[in-house]
Amino acid sequence: MKQRLFAITFLFISPFVTSSLFAQTATENKSIEGKWDITVNYGNYQTGSWLEVKHSGIKTLVGHFVGDGGSARPISQVFFRDGKLSFHIPPQWENSDNDLVVEGELKDGKLTGKLFTPNGRTATWEGVRAPKLWRDKEPVWDKPVTLFNGKDLDGWKVLGANQWVVENGVLKSPRSGSNIRTEKTFNDFKLHIEFRYPEESNSGVYLRGRYEVQIIDSKGKEPASTELGGVYGFLDPLENMAKDPGEWQSYDITLVGRLVTVVANGKTIIYKQNIPGITGGALDSKEGEPGPIMMQGDHGPIEFRNIVITTAK
Repeated sequence: MKQRLFAITFLFISPFVTSSLFAQTATENKSIEGKWDITVNYGNYQTGSWLEVKHSGIKTLVGHFVGDGGSARPISQVFFRDGKLSFHIPPQWENSDNDLVVEGELKDGKLTGKLFTPNGRTATWEGVRAPKLWRDKEPVWDKPVTLFNGKDLDGWKVLGANQWVVENGVLKSPRSGSNIRTEKTFNDFKLHIEFRYPEESNSGVYLRGRYEVQIIDSKGKEPASTELGGVYGFLDPLENMAKDPGEWQSYDITLVGRLVTVVANGKTIIYKQNIPGITGGALDSKEGEPGPIMMQGDHGPIEFRNIVITTAK
């Protein structure tokens, strides 16, 4: 008889206990939800990374993660309890059966932790909340400035061994090698840049050194963030405007805060869309700071000309 009464009492109070636990979980989850700019330290070098955590249902957390290369990867579940964070995702590029494993701790509004790569590397990392970068006024534009003089690499910095050359007013990377960036950094701007690639080649233009607008031989393919005109891994263009390999093409890109507009070969394919975070291969994750214009030279031959920037006053 006592056992039956106990069972009845337990069933009676369990909904309130469950509701309380859900409320506690939801409150704790809110402390980790949002977007995080991450710096990963491999010991001899640092790289940028990015994490988004959001809820799916009452108590389940999911998200996206950007490593030092590749696209934004979905996270099927983020585990978070008592300030401890963990998740894992399958490898994107490595020929490995191991997952990328990320562990961390939230303390005083900052994240710190360790990262274990599929190929066996271990790194430490720290994260801060990503800035919103919202502008409350429309920009007033300054005068256009030519970034490439058509003669030499004055004003540019090669990020490694140099394969870049200047010939007949064209900035060329004749083979896969190092990326190249402007020495100057910029905040909000309008960028005009013309490019040409051979068949099956691949490059990209990094805005502030952090957000890649994809350049790739992709004529005839469905528009996607990983094809020409997309913000890599995040924003799909409305239309794939790629021309044939060997033809000169152009981008006119406006970046104000996080809002990006991309005009490819005269057609607006992305209009005032919000870039969630840094893309793979970014120079760093310091989104609140100005950054350079960087062009990718490590994915095949590429040529550029007529690079002009107009900054906001």
